[in-house]
Amino acid sequence: MNKKMLALTLAMAFTLSTVAVSFAARVKCEVKSVEGSTVTLDCGKKASKLKVGTTVKVKPGKVRNDDVVEGC
Repeated sequence: MNKKMLALTLAMAFTLSTVAVSFAARVKCEVKSVEGSTVTLDCGKKASKLKVGTTVKVKPGKVRNDDVVEGC
């Protein structure tokens, strides 16, 4: 019984330690220019979290059309 509890505790500790390391840094950036397949981003002070050659995941923002008027 004690060996099972020890194994379970060690497995949980390992899982929690790997989950904490695997979270990526979240940085909000603003698109400054798009030229062909090159996009220039301005990330402000948080740009130091990124390194050259790092693969990033970009999620497009929601486009709001405030000028659209719907009616019947």
